[in-house]
Amino acid sequence: MKNKPKPKGKISRRQFLESTGTALVVTTAVPALHGQAPVDVAARTPADQPASVPRTVIRLTVNGTAQRVEVEDRWTVAELLRDHLGLIGTKIGCDRGECGACTVLLDGKPVYSCSNLAVWMDGRSIETVEGLARNGQLSLLQHAFIEHDAPQCGYCTSGQLMAATALLRTNPHPTSEEARAAMTGNLCRCANYNRYVEAVVAVGAARPRSSTGRSGKGDGR
Repeated sequence: MKNKPKPKGKISRRQFLESTGTALVVTTAVPALHGQAPVDVAARTPADQPASVPRTVIRLTVNGTAQRVEVEDRWTVAELLRDHLGLIGTKIGCDRGECGACTVLLDGKPVYSCSNLAVWMDGRSIETVEGLARNGQLSLLQHAFIEHDAPQCGYCTSGQLMAATALLRTNPHPTSEEARAAMTGNLCRCANYNRYVEAVVAVGAARPRSSTGRSGKGDGR
């Protein structure tokens, strides 16, 4: 039996797949070759080169120790503390002044260190979580946080400690409502707010009251 001649212009399924596969390889390879072309660095214009960053020498006090530091004017306080002074207890969470994980005390007041430039700190005093312990002993507030199981993942804890320390210095016997109000700028993504508040109130309750109803020392020690 004779084989029927194949109509002209028709191709087999195998031929079709082989031809389209070859085309795909070619079209995908071409952009890759262009992307791998070497870049002539010498041909860049001066506008393409990164500009030098201004630097400033500042003098500040960090946890009671005088520091003289040359900073880039673009550094935040959080970057200065963590990357250049080795104080990594200060955490960077949102990096936009919303979560409070980076809270430190600036001249005694809680601030977000991610939202303040280091160059602004000339002549100022900063306290971080590393400065709360004395001679290797945790502060009363730190002990209270542990006893009340306040830290869960622990990432926000340093910021919570600094905000609570500032509160206890100005209000040695805070109520639950006062503690919540003072720490409202510190987020806890584990939602353990009640334990943090309980710990702060417990520190105040453990202090003896003077005749005026205020204790003499209110820094959580």
